[in-house]
Amino acid sequence: MLRHISRTIFATLLALSVLGHPAGAIAASDLTLYRALGERPGLTALMDKFLDGLLADKRTEPFFGKSDHAHVKLMLVDLICDVIGGPCEYAGEDMTTSHEKHAITAADFNALVEVLQVAMDQQGIPVADQNRLLARLAPMHRAIITRR
Repeated sequence: MLRHISRTIFATLLALSVLGHPAGAIAASDLTLYRALGERPGLTALMDKFLDGLLADKRTEPFFGKSDHAHVKLMLVDLICDVIGGPCEYAGEDMTTSHEKHAITAADFNALVEVLQVAMDQQGIPVADQNRLLARLAPMHRAIITRR
């Protein structure tokens, strides 16, 4: 439990530390993270676990419960693949547009990060690779939180 809390605090601090960096500031052409996460099949399996976790968590279920789960999973796989430099192209809405209709707080966002960490643990992803993924996703924080 303490390990999970410490990792959550670390991940939150990591996310906050890179908020000022543009998304492209981290080399997008590095395929090592894509490979470390199991390429597209690994990302798909991770997003299965992640979406299951989001639907099971009372803090995040209200945001995802009535969504088209297959579409959300596909968009998440493409988004993460694209962000980590994989051979995918995310063609969905930008983060501001896709989240502006929801009243998402920092607490809601942090709950989502916790669920993602649990999914990564279940997938057996090493902590170093988890942190690399979180660092790539962190710049989206400002666009996703719509209620301050």
